[in-house]
Amino acid sequence: MNTLISETVSTPAEVFAEAMSSLVSGVAAVTARTASGDPCGLLVSSICSYSAAPPSVLVAVDRSARSYDALLRAPEFGVHLLGADQQELARVFASRSDDKFGGRRWDWDGAVPRLTGSLAYLRCATSRIVEHGDHAVLIGEVASCRMAPGEPLVYFRRALDWRLDVG
Repeated sequence: MNTLISETVSTPAEVFAEAMSSLVSGVAAVTARTASGDPCGLLVSSICSYSAAPPSVLVAVDRSARSYDALLRAPEFGVHLLGADQQELARVFASRSDDKFGGRRWDWDGAVPRLTGSLAYLRCATSRIVEHGDHAVLIGEVASCRMAPGEPLVYFRRALDWRLDVG
């Protein structure tokens, strides 16, 4: 038994949160167009491939996120897998800022805001939404994808400064 965890957390929710912080994950900026036509987005660490045929991703979105409603209403969204050199961008998209796109390099890919310079970009068509607890799961079929070389930005122990040695 890990005595550090048992001494610092006491409720099942706290133990769960601590356990999940031990799970290494990549991070992605997820973007969409609001009903008024503005870009919106947020940072997620709960993202994974969902299906190979058709190629699909699964993204978990917190109900308290400012872009929650826009993402659930959007017929398409963008997933930007961030690189190790994009910590500052990750912090902006994790914030509650009103203007996450100000001063950033981005353009429209149809109706999807596309950030420049991500490790991978997937344009997705929303195929299913499952609301559960304090999150909703978006399942998106990948309509297009592009990749660039680089190392992934890694989220571990509630920090974005971990590096993978992929060499």
